[in-house]
This record gives sequence, C-alpha cells and structure tokens, in this order.
Amino acid sequence: MPRAPTTSDVFNAVAEPQRRAIIALLSEAGERSVNQIAEMLEMNQPQASKHLKVLKEVGLVTVRGSGQQRLYSLNGKELKPMYDWITKYERFWSESFDRLE
Repeated sequence: MPRAPTTSDVFNAVAEPQRRAIIALLSEAGERSVNQIAEMLEMNQPQASKHLKVLKEVGLVTVRGSGQQRLYSLNGKELKPMYDWITKYERFWSESFDRLE
C-alpha cells in the first residue's frame, strides 16, 4: 500500500524529524521568520521553506506578513487529532509501566 502524501494530514506531516523540530521551536520561541527558523535549526533556508509549506498546508502553522517578511507561528489546535489518538493508549501505557515496577 503506498504511503499517503505528507500534506494529506497532520500525522504524515509530523512524521519528518525536521518538521517536528520546527513545531517544537515555534511552540517555545513563538513567531519566527523562515530565516530565523533556518538559522536556529541549522538548516538552509530552502529546506526550512519546504518544511514550512507542508506544515502550512496541513494547518499546523499560520503565516502573517510583516513588511517584506513572512512570520510563521504554531497553530497548536491542529495537533488535537494526534492528542486524541495518543490519549486512547494512555491507560495501556500506565498499566504497562505499573507492571514493570
């Protein structure tokens, strides 16, 4: 079965480690330009732009213009489907950890 495109949903988009790093950065540092993101994560600007485009297409980041700059920020509410899916397994994890003790 072929893998779904990265822009099909949040799960596929965050499967890429550099995109997860961008999400983490924006959650901690707030609004940033693509150049700031690239510099802070030690990647080149075209790479950062490519990842931001995917994150924007699935709704995880928003963009606003400020003069000639585009500023990106995290849209955390779009992470809710992942949170909802993960919380289904919380009881399983807790019980598994309890058995290890």
